[in-house]
Amino acid sequence: MRIISGLYKSRKIIAPKNLPVRPTTDMAKESLFNIINNLYYFDDISVLDLFAGTGNISYEFASRGTEQITCVDQDFGCIKFINSTAETFDMPIQTIKSDVFKFLESSKIQADIIFADPPYDFTVEQFSKIPDLVFSNELLLDGGLLIVEHSKHTDLSGVSNFSYSKSYGGNMFSFFEIAE
Repeated sequence: MRIISGLYKSRKIIAPKNLPVRPTTDMAKESLFNIINNLYYFDDISVLDLFAGTGNISYEFASRGTEQITCVDQDFGCIKFINSTAETFDMPIQTIKSDVFKFLESSKIQADIIFADPPYDFTVEQFSKIPDLVFSNELLLDGGLLIVEHSKHTDLSGVSNFSYSKSYGGNMFSFFEIAE
């Protein structure tokens, strides 16, 4: 994986082979960040990265100037790798080792962008639990976005607070917002 833009543009990050992850492809990540770049100033937002895996998405935010980034993953190896990479590049990334659903049930951390990249084999019910918990616990700040990455074979358009989705190859990003 590589960092697309910002301070660490073109840097490659090699994750250990033994991590239980499926990093977002560079093409999909670049397209996603083009959308975000048109909506926000990276140095003015806070980010919560759920099912953070390798930290791929968080590194991109940090490279572009975001200074409040929290990664949540239940795998110790993933957390250890994110901490090591963040330290190597002096990135302002905090990590929390936790089951994401338990974290969302009890967290008070609010963010402008909440990004979730759960396993693609989740059921629609499992996917829909993410926005349900984010919105019921008021974790998304006003004007913020919840972005859920999933397979193009999963349809989340019926989930509460769904706004729109974008497809890139086999990846799809569904965007959720606070209902007006």
